[in-house]
Amino acid sequence: MQEEEQALDRIRIQGRVKWFDPVKGFGFIVADSGGADILLHANVLRNFGQGSVADGAGIDVFIQKTARGAQAVEIVAIRPPEGMGVALSEDLTPEQIGTINDLPIEAARVKWFDKGKGFGFANVFGRAEDVFVHIEVLRQSGFADLQPGEAVGLRIIEGKRGRMAVQVLSWEAALRKAD
Repeated sequence: MQEEEQALDRIRIQGRVKWFDPVKGFGFIVADSGGADILLHANVLRNFGQGSVADGAGIDVFIQKTARGAQAVEIVAIRPPEGMGVALSEDLTPEQIGTINDLPIEAARVKWFDKGKGFGFANVFGRAEDVFVHIEVLRQSGFADLQPGEAVGLRIIEGKRGRMAVQVLSWEAALRKAD
């Protein structure tokens, strides 16, 4: 009975990530409907399959109200920050932008990512070559950072210097889209 009552206390809201600090292990969401900030704990984000989230990213969550205020208990969806278009590079033509969602999602693990340098690499399962991941692609995908060994889904194009990610998805989101 108590679990049912707790489930009834959950409220679904839409909002934006005010800020999130993976080192501190938490951040805050601002609901589109207004009100006090909502706590977003790193464990809730990890349960969704991400280790970070970009400031300003759109987010749909279930929250619960506690004595200390509202906190997110489950993430339903994360959307890239508004106003961020696809980063055009010499490798991605305007014609390809409309077809990004048609590309297959490839399962990968982050080899390394350096936020300060603005890029990193991932390895696709079953393939030897590295996949380049640029920080702008990461931000446009709703992430702030990646950790070595993190499982992700990548949409990839063949660039002039090799394979490069044009979209990064959390592993759980990639699995949902593959179904």
